Amino acid sequence: MELIGPIFWLLVALGLLVTFHEFGHFWVARKCGVRVLCFSVGFGRPIWSREGRDGTRYQIAAIPLGGYVKMLDERAAPVPTEQTSESFNRKPVGQRIAIVAAGPIFNLIFAVAAFWLMFVIGIAAVRPVVDEPVGIARDAGIQTQDQIMAVNDQRVETWPHAVLALMPIALDRGIARVELKSRNQDIREVTLDLSQLGPDFKEENTLEAIGLTPWRPTLPPEVGEVTDNLPASRAGLRSGDRIVSINGQAVNDWQSITTLIPNEAVDGSGQTQPMRFLINRDGLEIERVIEATFDEQSGRPMIGIQAPEPSAELREAMAATFVIQRHGPIEALGDATSETWRLTTATIGMLGRMIAGRASLDNLSGPITVAQLADQSARLGVSRFLFFLGLISLSLAIINLLPIPMLDGGHLLYYLIEILKGSPVSEHTQVVGQYVGLMLIVMLMGIAIFNDILRLIA
Repeated sequence: MELIGPIFWLLVALGLLVTFHEFGHFWVARKCGVRVLCFSVGFGRPIWSREGRDGTRYQIAAIPLGGYVKMLDERAAPVPTEQTSESFNRKPVGQRIAIVAAGPIFNLIFAVAAFWLMFVIGIAAVRPVVDEPVGIARDAGIQTQDQIMAVNDQRVETWPHAVLALMPIALDRGIARVELKSRNQDIREVTLDLSQLGPDFKEENTLEAIGLTPWRPTLPPEVGEVTDNLPASRAGLRSGDRIVSINGQAVNDWQSITTLIPNEAVDGSGQTQPMRFLINRDGLEIERVIEATFDEQSGRPMIGIQAPEPSAELREAMAATFVIQRHGPIEALGDATSETWRLTTATIGMLGRMIAGRASLDNLSGPITVAQLADQSARLGVSRFLFFLGLISLSLAIINLLPIPMLDGGHLLYYLIEILKGSPVSEHTQVVGQYVGLMLIVMLMGIAIFNDILRLIA
């Protein structure tokens, strides 16, 4: 069952994105008067196909990692004289550029549409409010519950935005000018000198390396409610009791309780075992021994206590930090465009830094990681899955535009050379380019799959 979900949602995502990409090639080709012989989602042996009234064979093939649009082309097979005007290779270079570029452009359109719908439906977000800073962040003057408003004049609204803004500066060991809003609503600016980052800095640990931690609400380790006929009630715990320690381990907040109970409640064989609770009740410390029971729905150990109600001040801070980003159709379009631009520049910047050796190739992800992310985002709801689809569609658009033979960007490079030199690139050069492109793609895919495997076994 753990495999079915990732595989299913990977197929759903790839099916949507590949179909939309290939439809871009197909639609523009037809508009340019090119005869389309086959529209395929997937490679290899067809598992379903039919021929349309337009003479195009539509099919779904067995290998779902891509697709293609096969057009009439004299370089691939002889073309009857009466059909040469419909051949791709006979079209002006401008039309060929439009047909090839249409796939990535449609992926870009899909990304904007996915982000637009995500903002219309609404998506939960966490504002970049800082918990107690350390290291570089503390030395720069950032304080607890400061909210990051901008980084080098780039507006920041969520923690992912903050990471995307800070990561390239950290990779370049540059200076980050950070605009902050304090708990008192005062606005000020501090400077983060990221040249202090060590050589062991890794992109995935950007916040930790700088000394930033997202703020989270901290509830006191007090018992809010006690559920009747469960272990805590039978042991005599009451509402208002303050838990001091569990099995001798100090409890500082409610999060400590939710962490310690699952760890201490079971022994090495998975059976429940008694736990020693030190309780402060009206200034007196008392000890209680409690043995958890397993919750029927979650299968997790539980003792039957609830968290206390947050204070009015804490509720106000939570309301300001945890928000739902939901907009009307017009405003959502602007936000979707901004999100697309933000992610596009971040992706291109990361690719450039990987090529220059300033970012690790560990950032490359293959089908295993994509399948896991597809499953996780689908479980989190429609909005998260839409964000995932938009992000992957955007990545496909950028990757396909790389000037690598076999990709759309490689063909566009050939057409640019054709414009400059006044004649098409020779077939020999194109064949050599295909082999080089294939080697590069296989190498990159190998690195990505290797990274996937390392993540699985890490």
